Amino acid sequence: MDAVTILWKQLNAMWTSAVASVPMLVIALVVLVITWIVARFARRIADRLTARTHMRASLQQLVETVVGIGIWVIGLMVAATIVLPGLTPASLLAGLGIGTVAIGFAFQDIFQNFLAGVLIMIRKKMRIGDLIECGDILGKVEHISLRETHVRKLSNELTIVPNSKLFKEPVQIITDEDERRHEIVAGVSYDTDLDAAREVILEAVRSAEGVNTDKRIDVFAREFNSSSIDFTVRWWAGSKPIDMHRTRDAVIRSIKRALDDKGIEIPFPYLTHTFKEPMRIAPEPDAMREAAE
Repeated sequence: MDAVTILWKQLNAMWTSAVASVPMLVIALVVLVITWIVARFARRIADRLTARTHMRASLQQLVETVVGIGIWVIGLMVAATIVLPGLTPASLLAGLGIGTVAIGFAFQDIFQNFLAGVLIMIRKKMRIGDLIECGDILGKVEHISLRETHVRKLSNELTIVPNSKLFKEPVQIITDEDERRHEIVAGVSYDTDLDAAREVILEAVRSAEGVNTDKRIDVFAREFNSSSIDFTVRWWAGSKPIDMHRTRDAVIRSIKRALDDKGIEIPFPYLTHTFKEPMRIAPEPDAMREAAE
């Protein structure tokens, strides 16, 4: 009976304590609701203020996120001190300092992606809308968050890339500038005057649509191929993939037309035929029987 009495007293004390803490829980809940409202309006205000500046979209998003996180941290600390009156901000910060080590080991990848996302947003390169290539990923940056980056492939699939991958590995930003250099190889026959062929190709590239004639156009003899002497042809045009395809199409058509007009042959490799013995077909059983007779 003494054990039952002790257990009953403990349960009664716990119930009394729980009922007494209900007002504190309600107040803490109200504080969290107010924190949610304040964080929401603060993000909107930060959005409007940063929109008036020439700040990059990724950096604007970082400012909004930091403002929201800061308000939520303060709100959670206030709610925790209300629910637990003996908990002071100093002891809470000390506890967070001790727990951060354990949390850091447990969520190492998450914090790594978080810090990488902050650094990616701060740096000037790799803006939203850029075409990037990282490893086997090639696509357009659609969204940058604190943990991951959304890259839309040229075939329209969406790839979610951890920020740590984009921060550690080399990233080629294809559309960092409005224009970039494009290149093809054009071959002429061995009996062609190379100086004349070079001038014909050079003028053909200059007349092609989409080529920037203000920048240098290169036509260099490249190598002795099996059936042709090849030229490396370089020009400047838009950096987007569609610009590359359009100008390459225009340049190839223009070079082909110009070489045909000048009677310059564009050779093709000689076909090598390998002659083999004809396959011997086994005779039918009836034919074998007739031959045996």
